[in-house]
Amino acid sequence: MQLVIVESPAKAKTIEKYLGGDFHVLASYGHIRDLPAKDGSVDPDDGFAMQWENYGDKGKQLKAIADASKKATRLILATDPDREGEAISWHVQEVLRAKKALPPVVERVTFNAITKAAVLDAMAKPRALDEDLIDAYRARRALDYLVGFTLSPVLWRKLPGAKSAGRVQSVALRLVVEREREIESFTPQEYWSVAAEMEHGGQAFTARLVRWKGDKIDRLTIGREGDAMAAKADVEAGRFTVDKVETKPLTRNPPPPFTTSTLQQEAARKLGFSASHTMRIAQQLYEDGAITYMRTDGVQMDGSAISAARLAIAQRYDGGYVPDKPRIYQTKAKNAQEAHEAIRPTEFNRDKAGSGDHARLYDLVFKRALASQMASARLERTTIDLVDGSGSHALRATGQVVIFPGFLALYEEGRDDSDDDDSKLLPRMSEGDTPAKKKVTADQHFTQPPPRYSEASLVKRLEELGIGRPSTYASTLQVLKDRDYVRIEKNRFFAEESGRLVTAFLERFFERYVSYDFTAGLEDELDEISGGRAQWQAVLEAFWKDFKPKTAEVMEQKPSDITAALDKFLEPMLFPPRTDGSSPRACPLCADGQLSLRGGRFGAFIACSNYPECKYTRKFGQPGGAEGEDSGPEVLGQHPETGQDIVRKTGRFGPYIEMGEGKEAKRGSIPKDLPDGELTLDWGVKLLSLPREIGLHPETGKPIVANIGRFGPYLLHDGKYGRLSSTSEIFEVGMNSAVVKLAEAANRGPRSAGREPLKILGAHPRSDVEIKLMEGRYGVYVTDGATNATLPKTLDKDQLTLEEAAQLIDARAAAAPAKKGAKKKAAPKKAAGAKKDGAAKKPAAKKAPAKKKVAAD
Repeated sequence: MQLVIVESPAKAKTIEKYLGGDFHVLASYGHIRDLPAKDGSVDPDDGFAMQWENYGDKGKQLKAIADASKKATRLILATDPDREGEAISWHVQEVLRAKKALPPVVERVTFNAITKAAVLDAMAKPRALDEDLIDAYRARRALDYLVGFTLSPVLWRKLPGAKSAGRVQSVALRLVVEREREIESFTPQEYWSVAAEMEHGGQAFTARLVRWKGDKIDRLTIGREGDAMAAKADVEAGRFTVDKVETKPLTRNPPPPFTTSTLQQEAARKLGFSASHTMRIAQQLYEDGAITYMRTDGVQMDGSAISAARLAIAQRYDGGYVPDKPRIYQTKAKNAQEAHEAIRPTEFNRDKAGSGDHARLYDLVFKRALASQMASARLERTTIDLVDGSGSHALRATGQVVIFPGFLALYEEGRDDSDDDDSKLLPRMSEGDTPAKKKVTADQHFTQPPPRYSEASLVKRLEELGIGRPSTYASTLQVLKDRDYVRIEKNRFFAEESGRLVTAFLERFFERYVSYDFTAGLEDELDEISGGRAQWQAVLEAFWKDFKPKTAEVMEQKPSDITAALDKFLEPMLFPPRTDGSSPRACPLCADGQLSLRGGRFGAFIACSNYPECKYTRKFGQPGGAEGEDSGPEVLGQHPETGQDIVRKTGRFGPYIEMGEGKEAKRGSIPKDLPDGELTLDWGVKLLSLPREIGLHPETGKPIVANIGRFGPYLLHDGKYGRLSSTSEIFEVGMNSAVVKLAEAANRGPRSAGREPLKILGAHPRSDVEIKLMEGRYGVYVTDGATNATLPKTLDKDQLTLEEAAQLIDARAAAAPAKKGAKKKAAPKKAAGAKKDGAAKKPAAKKAPAKKKVAAD
């Protein structure tokens, strides 16, 4: 018997069908061991020796592999064709060697697609494990471990609230934070554009002013309204004649097939997928045999695939869409081992695969790969210059016409944060024509700051800088979200306060290790290892000899010294110059206090030097300056009953209102659906009056109370909750409406009472029961009313499909313990033979242990 090891059970079943009866295929379910999360797992003093530990949940699978391996005559390691796949094979081999279960023959095979032809061809060409790739894996894993387990403790002790740092993670975070700083420091610049709406031959078009009073006009030339109005008047008064018509042919070539990085970018742009969601769906499409391997830096396609693509194009379109010669794309990857074939469909006569998100991603892969072998698009760009009688003022109209669509008939690549080409059609005009002028406009604009990164643009930027590798981008970005260093709003990355502080700390004390050039250079060294051109321990030694002393130096500093250094380092951001020339550190609350950065158990914040007499505080992430600075406590007015001031303040956890002082003070958070600008004295009185008792329930006689809690406004009656839609409803809801809302919440069941579903996903494909997406106490989960399944962190709730939700529920239901009633029924069956003279209970008790063992199996 020949034993084949792959990663996933789905892959194992498919491959076993291809290979026949002499082969037994088992799955490792991914990695089987890793470095334990404790000190000493990597020992720099012993040649960076690593202490590996088997995953606790892989014991059953490892036993099955070991048992089968002892009976096998040949072990074939057929994990994925990349560095991680090579590592998994190496781990399997090492574990089996330790168990003395290695067969006499051990070989490695790789295939780029799970098709019968690809698998059988690979089996005919076995090789040994690639030691260079294994060394590169070990170096990368040791490097990430040493950075994380050496730097993170420094963060915990010197920077309260910080969670972790990482070699690639921290550099990716720096990109997000630096973009945030650019946006905050950006000063908008006013400019005006002047344009004429014109018509010729019954066709309308727009021409913009490009020359005024003999001077060339750029985008920012006209910066004042007065100049704009004067230019508008001159255009209105002028009679414009076509001075020049210029037509230029353009050719656009198709983009190459997808790599891991470009697939993540395009799926984010066109489908709204996160990087992790894209990779998860692509993995499943690969295992289903629909696409080739999805972790690749290569853009080339196999010769047979190119021929198949060209045939499919000819069948779908006419011959003009097939170029004379096949298109050959060259990869930029340095290492042949990692420069695999591009991501493409395994069959070009299959234009659909799967359903839902699987079908959408497959469609993207199919069209991109097919378009890569199509003819170029031919376009014509026309520029028309119009000049007035004096020759001092000129207008320009541009347009683009598609002469032959070529690959654009099937696919056009998405773009990040860039204006579309001017593709408006222009009427046919000749020199001397005088089109009719219908209207002249002068519009005000302001320059815009650079946009925040989307997942697509951040992945693209990381790749441009040579930081990390495409196969790791999804997990890197997920860590930033999990650590709450960033948040995602409208598919854009926003830097959280904790992320900004960690970045500032690393820039100040570990600047070299979060610099883009150093991190990219380290990636190049790791590539040198995988290419057999560098020794992995030597690379680690060169890194460690500088990194270790630096962390020890920072660890010796007092937290107060760290905070003082950060206060000075961040001064331009936290305390920018004021327009009135006053000190940016002057406390707005007291007369002579100076503001500075402080550290607390919940993170950093800005406080007055006169604390505790002056209790002014400001969030760390809130910049200073005349425009951005919090103005300090604001008295909204006096409470009509107590006569005490109601004061709006800002604390570490956001804005709030307060009445009174010391322990007797009454406080209330300002709800998120009530912007600060709408906070009036009336609202302050209302918020401080909470909780509000609506009245006694007509059936129970117990009070119904409305209030604001952790999850928003709610109703409370007899320990049961009902959800309210807004803060305003707390003060408007009456008895009848409250009773109805509580009854509706009760009908939804105790576990979802008071909570509306985030989304109704649809009917379960197998049970037809409605599946809902819910927000619970412990996070987001899906439910069919009988089974609740928590969403793993790798799943984005906004991208969750019905099929994925159904699979989660099915898996949770299958993993649930058997009902007690079923166990009670089993005992009499086993005891039936011993039931005699009224002694049924005793035999049943003897059988109980056996019954328990069966249930455990």
